[in-house]
Amino acid sequence: MGVDLKSDISTRAAFSNAITEFGLKDERVFTIAADSESRFGAFIKEAPTRAINVGIAEQNAMSIAAGMAFCGKVPFVSTYATFLTMRACEQIRTDIAFANLNVRIVGTNTGFSSDLLGFTHQALEDIGLMRALPNMTVLVPADGEETYRLVEALINYEGPAYLRIRGTSKEPHIHSEERIEIGKARRLRAGNDLTIIACGRMVQEALKAADQLALEGVKARVLGVHTVKPIDQEAILEAAAETKRILTVEEHNIIGGLGSAVAEVTSEYKPIIVKRMGIKDRFGVPGKEKELFEYFGLTSEHIVGEVRKLLEMEGS
Repeated sequence: MGVDLKSDISTRAAFSNAITEFGLKDERVFTIAADSESRFGAFIKEAPTRAINVGIAEQNAMSIAAGMAFCGKVPFVSTYATFLTMRACEQIRTDIAFANLNVRIVGTNTGFSSDLLGFTHQALEDIGLMRALPNMTVLVPADGEETYRLVEALINYEGPAYLRIRGTSKEPHIHSEERIEIGKARRLRAGNDLTIIACGRMVQEALKAADQLALEGVKARVLGVHTVKPIDQEAILEAAAETKRILTVEEHNIIGGLGSAVAEVTSEYKPIIVKRMGIKDRFGVPGKEKELFEYFGLTSEHIVGEVRKLLEMEGS
């Protein structure tokens, strides 16, 4: 293992290490780059006959991956998430998801990690697109350890999966003894006053907010949801029953993402107030990551403010 899982590393670096370590051990694993080979780290040098670069041709990449999967291979396809999930959406749906093939789609530079490149490169709709496809598993790791363990699990996982990772900036390690398992949320903070449910980069902001709220006497439960589909209904319904209030936080459009997934569960089985924090149905703008989180109201301070308002809401 070439990475310290307890350190602060980028999800992209963690993915590169994981695909190299686990991919080299399994002859079924192939990598398909749509121009951006750097995502796959040393795998390309160590196993050049199992590494393909199709260039800026995401649709071809998906169809090639489907053919490989039909032959028993486990292809990992990767480039910028906006181009991977949007330009090749038809191929993902028709060639991969419909046939329930073991293709791993790795969207990188998601959310605001493309910062100054602006809305063309800022994937803020990809979770919604992939979550709507039958058979598709959707994974949104919060740090390097979650990324690494999810890649390990995907080697032998059945069915197509979308893994949403960020760019080259380091993500703070999430300290927890909870097991990282596809389909299971992790309880990262205990509390019964309300629940904050977050995925990806927003997990760290949710934890910071919970720590601040604790100083004010508010005990906020924090669920880290690295699997947006299939969502952990048991953990959500338990939180709904025990805390009565849920705030979701995501680096994604509030339509179709984590907030929608949580609200779908609660509205059907345990109706409570669910407040969604994320991008409010708009496109991104150019800017530095830190500035964009502030601009779109996705910092720990903003989360604390939303929690205060949620606790004051009548009937909550």
